[in-house]
Amino acid sequence: MVNFQEVKQRFIQADVDGKIEIYTTTQGLSVDQFKELLKHFPLQHLDKLERAMG
Repeated sequence: MVNFQEVKQRFIQADVDGKIEIYTTTQGLSVDQFKELLKHFPLQHLDKLERAMG
């Protein structure tokens, strides 16, 4: 079971590359949890996230 609050804190504190790493490698999150993480992602870098997700 993933501790979402822990993942969220690491996500918030990470740089853009770190956020992408966490977003693309964390397993077991719900759609709502992924949406919650995106609220803390700098929108100007969304294209980079989309490329990483391939």
